[in-house]
Amino acid sequence: MPERRSIPIQPAAPDDEWHIAGIMVFAQPGQLERVRHAIDAMTGVEVHAVSDAGKLVVTAEAPTSQAIVAQLTCLHQLEGVVSATLVYQHNEDAAAMHEEIADVSHAP
Repeated sequence: MPERRSIPIQPAAPDDEWHIAGIMVFAQPGQLERVRHAIDAMTGVEVHAVSDAGKLVVTAEAPTSQAIVAQLTCLHQLEGVVSATLVYQHNEDAAAMHEEIADVSHAP
């Protein structure tokens, strides 16, 4: 099993921020399983979709933008990764992550 890469992620205080990033990872098709296992071992990173051609849809969550950059850098450095591209990044106050969202129907 690949070495677990650790990026410190502490519980966020209500006045802190929480960052979420969408990342597209392109892996060599022959290295796809190795890359997926390595990503699964990373803290705060999750694989949502994988194609046989070597594309992985990944999200990263962290309390700072610097931690997101560190996660993206780790993805770039994984053996078998051709590229890792930041597609989307958003941040909220950490307290907003615990707010309930009302289910509003837009049906007529």
